[in-house]
Amino acid sequence: MNCTQVTTTLQAYLDGQTDEVTTRPMAAHLQDCHHCGLEADTYRKIKDALACRAQPDTGAADRLRGFAKGLLRRADRTPPHQAPGD
Repeated sequence: MNCTQVTTTLQAYLDGQTDEVTTRPMAAHLQDCHHCGLEADTYRKIKDALACRAQPDTGAADRLRGFAKGLLRRADRTPPHQAPGD
């Protein structure tokens, strides 16, 4: 397994959603490759931190709602994309 393959399947691996054919080489690569191992550790820490929070931070949730509303307003004002030659 190489770094590119790890990148595309890392989340599934960390979630326990990979089969034995993928799991063994993934574990070996993460142990041997410093860069990919650090990336996996970072994802694990983020996942653990998120799992510890029973409720999201109210301020963060409000900011996310505001961001989504802004995107919707912008989408309403943007004319539909036309393909070349239309």
